[in-house]
Amino acid sequence: MASGPGVTADPDSGRAGRWLVACDLDQTLIYSRRSFRLDPAAAEPELTLVEVLDDAPVTWMTRSAVDLLGRLASAVPVVPVTTRTYAQYHRVNLGFRPRYAVTTNGGRILVDGVPDADWAATVRDRLSATARPLPEILAIGERLATQDWVRLVRVADELFVYLVAYERDGLPDLGAVAEDLAAAGWTLSVQGRKVYLVPAALTKQAALAEVAGRLGTTRIAAAGDSLLDRPMLADADLAVRPSHGELHELGWTAPNLRVVPARGLAAGEAILTLLAATVAVDAPVRG
Repeated sequence: MASGPGVTADPDSGRAGRWLVACDLDQTLIYSRRSFRLDPAAAEPELTLVEVLDDAPVTWMTRSAVDLLGRLASAVPVVPVTTRTYAQYHRVNLGFRPRYAVTTNGGRILVDGVPDADWAATVRDRLSATARPLPEILAIGERLATQDWVRLVRVADELFVYLVAYERDGLPDLGAVAEDLAAAGWTLSVQGRKVYLVPAALTKQAALAEVAGRLGTTRIAAAGDSLLDRPMLADADLAVRPSHGELHELGWTAPNLRVVPARGLAAGEAILTLLAATVAVDAPVRG
């Protein structure tokens, strides 16, 4: 994989030939209480709080999942890959400091927590050539926001638009909106109470390919739960998803896909268990 313009060899590239693990965050690794999906008859597992906002707890992982993630990150490069904005990502403490992270659905590559300027320029050029301008899509979002199911509409790092509904069950059929967006070079994805309007060319997979090129890794394992994760999962050597979320509702599958039977909070731990077992031994270099 080619690295970006002006990029020099990364010091972590000494681990070339080994796996790179890419994980979506919300609904894959980290969970709010409303998305725990715990068996009512089961005792709550030991939890680790991983996100706080305005002094209030927001998301958790099981303590075992945090331990697994730390051991995984000590063995191979682990790259958080999220639709969260730069600021939203920095609220999360996964228990380790990744060398690389991808935020804003691929719009930002962070190197030691700092946005990479070369990648940001590449993204700007790509979007200007393939998608209608952001203000036009924001206007669609603002028209939707006049309906009583929408609580708020936001712009994420000047790259895409998202709406937050009052309740997931209150979302209307957005098929016609999705068709209009597709004609404009954008996509629509529903994740819980959030509706994302994202340029089709803005993908986690493209940013992850850039990171893999810089690291010189030859195999990728990726985990995620939503339509926005699908390009990343489809391109990975090993893809993992939980038994919940947008992809599960669509019944999405692929030859490289493993589906953990767990749902909610337990799925985060099950995903990490599978990933840790997969990458424990160096894989042969892909030809």
